Order: sequence, then C-alpha cells, then structure tokens
Amino acid sequence: MGVIQRGGLGARQLLFLILFLTAWEMGSGQIHYSVPEEAKHGTFVGRIAQDLGLEVGELVSRLFRVVSKGRRDYLEVNVQNGILFVNSRIDREELCGRSPVCSIHLEVIVDKPLQVFHVEVEIKDINDNPPVFPEKQQNVFISESRLLDSRFPLEGASDADIGANSLLKYQLSHNDYLTLEMITKNDKRILPELVLHKLLDREETPQISLLLTATDGGKPELTGTVELLITVLDVNDNPPKFDKSEYKVKLFENSPNGTLMIKLNASDPDKGINGEISYAIKRISPESEKCMFIMNSVTGDIRIHGELDFEDNNVYEIQVTATDRGAPPMVGHCTILLEVVDINDNPPEVSVTSLSLPVLEDAPPGTVIALISVFDRDSGANGQVTCSLSPPGPFTLVSTFRNYYSLVLESSVDRESVPAYELVVIARDGGTPVLWATAKVSVGIGDINDNAPSFEQPVYTLFVKENNPPGSHIFTVSASDPDAQENALVSYYLVERRVGERPLSSYVSVHSESGKVYALQPLDHEELELLQFQVSARDAGFPPLGSNVSLQVFVLDENDNPPVVLPPHSGVSPVTELVSQSVSVGHVVAKIRAVDADSGYNAWLSYELLAGIGVGRSPFRVGLYTGEISTTRALEESDGPQKMLLVLVKDHGEPALSATATVSVSLVESGLSTKALSFNAAAAAAGLSPESKPKQPNPDWRYSASLRAGMHSSVHLEEAGILRAGPGGPDQQWPTVSSATPEPEAGEVSPPVGAGVNSNSWTFKYGPGNPKQPGPGELPDKFIIPGSPAIISIRQEPPNSQIDKSDFITFGKKEETKKKKKKKKGNKTQEKKEKGNSTTDNSDQ
Repeated sequence: MGVIQRGGLGARQLLFLILFLTAWEMGSGQIHYSVPEEAKHGTFVGRIAQDLGLEVGELVSRLFRVVSKGRRDYLEVNVQNGILFVNSRIDREELCGRSPVCSIHLEVIVDKPLQVFHVEVEIKDINDNPPVFPEKQQNVFISESRLLDSRFPLEGASDADIGANSLLKYQLSHNDYLTLEMITKNDKRILPELVLHKLLDREETPQISLLLTATDGGKPELTGTVELLITVLDVNDNPPKFDKSEYKVKLFENSPNGTLMIKLNASDPDKGINGEISYAIKRISPESEKCMFIMNSVTGDIRIHGELDFEDNNVYEIQVTATDRGAPPMVGHCTILLEVVDINDNPPEVSVTSLSLPVLEDAPPGTVIALISVFDRDSGANGQVTCSLSPPGPFTLVSTFRNYYSLVLESSVDRESVPAYELVVIARDGGTPVLWATAKVSVGIGDINDNAPSFEQPVYTLFVKENNPPGSHIFTVSASDPDAQENALVSYYLVERRVGERPLSSYVSVHSESGKVYALQPLDHEELELLQFQVSARDAGFPPLGSNVSLQVFVLDENDNPPVVLPPHSGVSPVTELVSQSVSVGHVVAKIRAVDADSGYNAWLSYELLAGIGVGRSPFRVGLYTGEISTTRALEESDGPQKMLLVLVKDHGEPALSATATVSVSLVESGLSTKALSFNAAAAAAGLSPESKPKQPNPDWRYSASLRAGMHSSVHLEEAGILRAGPGGPDQQWPTVSSATPEPEAGEVSPPVGAGVNSNSWTFKYGPGNPKQPGPGELPDKFIIPGSPAIISIRQEPPNSQIDKSDFITFGKKEETKKKKKKKKGNKTQEKKEKGNSTTDNSDQ
C-alpha cells in the first residue's frame, strides 16, 4: 500500500494560481477570461468594466449587473472598481464533468442606454483529483497452465481532471513472475495489463500480492494505489473469449423500455463444466439514475431498463465479463461503447429579460427594447434555434450572440395610431418534425407631446346683441388633443391685443378650462360693430404646443338712440323762415335735418308734420324722408302772417323713437328778397355781417359725386339743400344729399340719409385746373354732410355744355334711368338757371 503525499499542496496551488494569470481577449463580439478552479474567494479575474469600455463611475447609475444562466454565483463584479472576482468555490469537475472545455457564460447588462455584453470565463483545470481505482483490491486469477507472455487486463484508475492532469501512468511493485505493460485503447485511454514472464507453479506459489500505483501527469503529481491479489489456479486453463474485445452500438434516445441493445457471444475451448459460460455486467460508466441495463447471464442479451435520454448521457461504457464454471472459473472481458443518438424531443425554451418599457413615440430606430434568449437541450440541427417575430410591425429581432436576440425598434411608432403592441416571439428548432415555443411580449407606447390642440374650424362667427348683461356667456370654444394625460390637457387663453384705445381683455375673457367666452361689459353697436380676436389653446405637455382660433363677434344694433335734430332747428326756440307770398307751389321753405346714432332700420328716419297747429288746410307739407318743408298751394292772405310748424322725426326701430322740431314761417310781401332775408338769417346765426355775404354759384357750375357707402347705409344726391362747410366755415346753399329718387328704376336706398353718425368731406375744385383755396364768399374746399359717407367734387363745364345735373348723379341709377330723367328735366333746365339756386320739387313718394 502506498500513501498519497499531499503535504505542501496549498503552497503549490498558490504558485500555480500565480502562474495562471487571468487573460482576456476580445473576439467574435465577446470577452474571454480564464481562472483556475478552486480559486479562493476574491481572486482577481479581470477588469471587466475597463475591458468593456465602461466608466467605473457610471456602473451604479447605469444599473450594472451580471447574469449567469443556470449557474450559481461563482463570479461577481465589484461595482466600485469594475473588477470581476471569484465569489464562491468553483469545482470544474462538478461544473463540467469530463468536458474538455469548461466555461461560464456571463451576460453583462447596463441601462441608459440598454446594452448587453457577453463574457466567457474559462475554468482551467488544476490537478486537484488523484487517480482513483474502483476497488481497493483487485482479484486476479491465473491458471498455472498459462503460457509465458499471457496477458491479464486490470481495471485501470480514473482521474476526474482533464488533459495532462488526467494522463495516468502505472507502476507495479517488484516480483519475479509478472510485469506491467500499458495498452492504449481507441479512445486513447491507457489501461494496465499484467504479462506473465515466468511460469507459475501453484504448489510453489499459490498466491502473490502486488501493489499497483497510478500516477497522473499533473504538477505536483498525485497518485493512487490498489492491491492486486494474484491467485494461481489449477487445471482450467482456457478462459472464455468474446468475438471482439470492444463493441460499438448506437441507439436512439427514448427507445422503449426493454429494447435489445446487443447480444454477446463468448466461446470457451474447454469441455464440460469448464466450458459453460455465464455473462455479467461488471461496470457501467457513467452511472445514471434514469437508465440502467440488464443482461441475461445465459444468452448474453443486454436490454435497456429505464429511460434512455441523450440530454442526460450521450455515451455509455459497459464492461462485460464471461465466466466459465471451471474450478477455478476463468473470465473473459469485453467493452461495449453505447452511443445515444439524439432525436428532436425537446422544444426550444424562450426567456425575455431586461424589458425597457414603455417605448416613447420619439424613440429612434435601433432602440433595444428587450433581451431574448433561447435554449434547446437537443444537439445538432435539433438544437439549432431560429427566432421570428409576429405580427409584422415596427419591431424586429436582431441576433446578437449565438442564441441571444435583441428586440429592436425598426421604425417610428405613433401612440395615437397604435397605443400598444402584442408581440409573439416564435422559436423553432431545426429538427424533424420541427418543435417550437412562443413567448408573448407586450410593448406599450409612451406618449410624447407631438400633437397640438386643434379646433374644428379656423374661424367662428357669432352675433351678440348690444347692451348685453356684463359677464354674459356668448360662446364656447373647444379644442381636442389626441395625446394622453397632461399632453392632452388643454387650457384656453385670450390672445391679447388692443381694440382702439382699450385692451381686448376689458371686453371679453375666456375660461381657461371650459373655453367659455364671456363679455365682460355691455357691448355698444355704435362704439364697436365688429370685435375680432383670437383664442389660443395650449396643452400641458413639455414643451407645450398650441393653436389659435379666430372669433368674429358682430354686435347687433338695438334701437337705443332717438333721432337728434341738427342745427339750426335743434334749439328750444323755433327758427323763423321768411317766405314770399308769391312763391310757387313746391317751394322749399326749410329743411329739417336729423341723425340717428343707430344703424339699419333703427336709423331710417321719417318726417311728419303734426296737425293741430293752425286752422284749416295747411299750405305746407314735409317730405317723408327728406325733411324738406315745402308749399302745397299758393299762399294767401288768409293764411296769416305767421305759421308755427311742428315736425315729428321718428326712426323705424321697435319700439320707434322720435324727436320734434319747431319752425316758424313768416310771410312777407312779394317785393322783398327772400334770398337776402334767408342769407341774413343764416349769417346772423353764423355770426357773419351782411358785408361778408358769399357769392352765388356760377350758373355754369356742374357737379358730380362718387359715393362711398357704409356698412349699413348709403345715400342719394339731391339738387337743393344746405351744406355745412368744414370747421369754421359758413353755411351755404350748395348741392347736398337727398333720399328722394324721382324714378323707380334708379333704386331706392334703405336706410337713406342719416343712417350712421360718421361723416365725410366734400371736396370742391375750381375750374378744370388745380384746386383753388376759397376766399371770402367763395366755395370752400371741404363740406361736411352730417350722417352721410359721401364724397362730392364739383367741376366747371364749358359754357355751351348742355349736360344735365342728373348726369353727375351716378349712384343707384342705370343708363336708361339717366336718359329718362334728362329728357324729363330738359324743359326745366332754363328755369333752374334763371333762379340761380338749387331748389327742386321733391316728392314724398
């Protein structure tokens, strides 16, 4: 018996570890390290953070982590310095068995952004397992009749290590009969055999005890011993012999229980009982709890007993003996190598890890969403797995390393179109028939503020009556935003601007949440007919998005302004008008002028002469729409020297509003000049002296007018009346405006004069040349027509021109109408020139 010397093993292992420095290299997309097995806790493996190009200071913030699939935490990383070190004891033989390559695959995962690295750490074998014999004692029976050079196979030792550490050599203790030789098998295993080099004599030496020592090739060398007990047999000198010393058999995994694996046959040349053979299984390697083998000792049949699983063990070595019944019995040996053939009986396994959800709408293509790993326990084509993604969409699978995939965003996503995706990862192997497995991945799309609020219309038009109550609700704006949560929370704001001299916010306001628009004060049509403004809708996203809508608020007029009589008849005292008793019928005595601040029908004025003042039929009438007081018959002495006329001016509103004017008409004898008297009265009212009497207009003057109509009113020209000059100018009898239309074809304007309070200037030009500034008694440059938006210009025609005044009245008349009027008035042209004024006969109709 030998004793294994293990003294100083710790020091030698330490030296071995120092010599076995960790190395790494980058290739094929991964990092390789190596570390010897049995390394102590804390043993340095590699600077993994530095080798991966990661900043040590970012390991914690980026959630640096190491994942080892199906392994214990043999290795760990110090996130403070980025060093990979040994965390627990690593036994290579326990981890990988007799596999020539043993490694631990690590997944290194960091976030922000999500990255995955693959690291292979190879576990190097050290000589930590001595050779071990299956039994402490081996019995060898040798017949004394055996010839020289006869061979006797021995059961060799096994070494759990690999490589040079498992290469064994044997040494036999000294003796005179037997020597030791090594036999190399096809699988390169070395087995010891005893060789007889001196004939045995049972009577002289019935038993021999030897020590067989097995030494491995490691440094330091480790040894194992077994005692060989040699028994010298008598007579039965022929052992059973198999057809082959080694048999190779292949069976498919999942073969039914009881399937015949092989039928062995051994022969023994002896006769009788010495030639009767019994078969037995001596040893099965490796041992399996799932599968055992049974052998018929008589027939030599070996059958499966249990489950033959390729994924459990793919190769079995079975040692069989054939023993005769001689005395002593002789034994023959053979070895069966059973290869288990893989079938596609394992579907792939799919696991999804490191989900980065939800995926924001603005995530760029190439963003890694999840890591997917697949595994198939089968081998060859049966274990080759391919992955696909269903249904088609903006995502794709990218193979990163062997059976590892990344779920990657391939194209842009829009939450408003598709808020979430239900994906199915399908893993298929390459076997026949194909097996597959699926894994569901729910990918939600995170909202970003990429949609501005929108209104149904760009412009809204609404109508509001004037004099509304303060704070009244006039409209509600509403905008929609297809985004989610705060990105869809819409607030409304008034786009501030100035309306005249006042800010918009003094007129209206908008509720920030409901979008209701309120009028903060009563609106006045006469002050503001149209209020235009914008309302802005903004969401609560970052950055906020917004849009505007325009509102047009038309302020509708109400009849809230009565007519106002203009000077000179606006005072309390009546104005005296002088009329000659010899005037003809239709002579205009005076004209009442009034305006109404309202518009439309509310500003359409009519005039009425009230009865009850005077006795008998009145010789005067007032134009319904002109306000002109004219004679209806020849004046008589019985009419009296003075008449008091009360004129009622009212609008067409509901209810109608009115005002009154009183005119005193004094009759004078025919010899007095009514024109002079009229001028004197007007001059006195204007503060002028008789000496500053203005000149009468040249009878060759002609005039024309271009009208600029307002929104709610328009005017006609008339032939006679009083124009008021601009500020500081005197009242003069020049052509003014009238609502009377002699012919129906010309069209009637509604409302007529007085519809509105805005006034414009009349510009006069003297002669065909440049404008001439008027001197005393001459024509003024600008005339203001109260209540009219008309612009009038007067030009002088050649003396022989026979153009009628109606030719210059262009508003509201067709060509036919002008011709008719010209023909109708042709007979009156000479009479008008002789009178030298602009008096005309107007009708109420």
